Amino acid sequence: MLPRETLLKGIENREEIAQIIDKAETAIKTWEVVVSDFLSPPVVAEVQNAFKKLTEVEILVWGGYPQAERQRIGIARSEIPLEQSQIRLAALDIAGNFLFDPATHRDFLGAILGTGIVREKIGDIIVLGERGGQVIVVPELVEFLETSLNQVRSVPVKTQPMELSELKIRPPKTKEMTTVEASMRLDAIASAGFGMSRSKMADAISSGDVRVNWKDITQASYNVQQGDLITVRGKGRLEVGEVAVTKKERYRIQLTRFQ
Repeated sequence: MLPRETLLKGIENREEIAQIIDKAETAIKTWEVVVSDFLSPPVVAEVQNAFKKLTEVEILVWGGYPQAERQRIGIARSEIPLEQSQIRLAALDIAGNFLFDPATHRDFLGAILGTGIVREKIGDIIVLGERGGQVIVVPELVEFLETSLNQVRSVPVKTQPMELSELKIRPPKTKEMTTVEASMRLDAIASAGFGMSRSKMADAISSGDVRVNWKDITQASYNVQQGDLITVRGKGRLEVGEVAVTKKERYRIQLTRFQ
């Protein structure tokens, strides 16, 4: 048995992580690869952090393409090799003429949930503008959605399977920058990376709009570290790269902003 209470210590998403622990114990007992439903980035981050010290099991995350936000986790005994192909995914094309009634990510998600499917069975949704969208789902839902998903907003749509390789993924735009700060405070680094005033960034942090490594951080004085990922609601993501200390004992920080 895995050290459940130790793994759950300090965890925010306890219910989801407890379910992953159950799946991990099943994988240990059966010597089979066990796969979770789709998980949100904060849950994936907590699973990776909680499981990294375990020697009994290995985990692998995959959401259909490298930048996928929602991902499934494959779990197996450490003796069993894990590959992406074991984490089964399917893709659907949702085609329609959205020229006069544009649909958002929320519209596509709402239409899919409206068929009775739960969120955990749905991965990323890619909006393609006037021609429709694409969605990643668990394979067992493909046939159901082919017949049940026939309208998004007021637009009739045709839903049909497609290969994951046909997903129209746009690589995120990135911007590299360097900032020199007196400390590693979150408000200082995030304001530099996102081009916001420090006071506005402090307000965003206290309002709960900022996460570090997918965890809500509400204190502007929180110290970030090299490798941390900062997200600001509606602004994108910021990765903290190499950190060096200058002769004047300030911090020179490499940043990469993803938009």
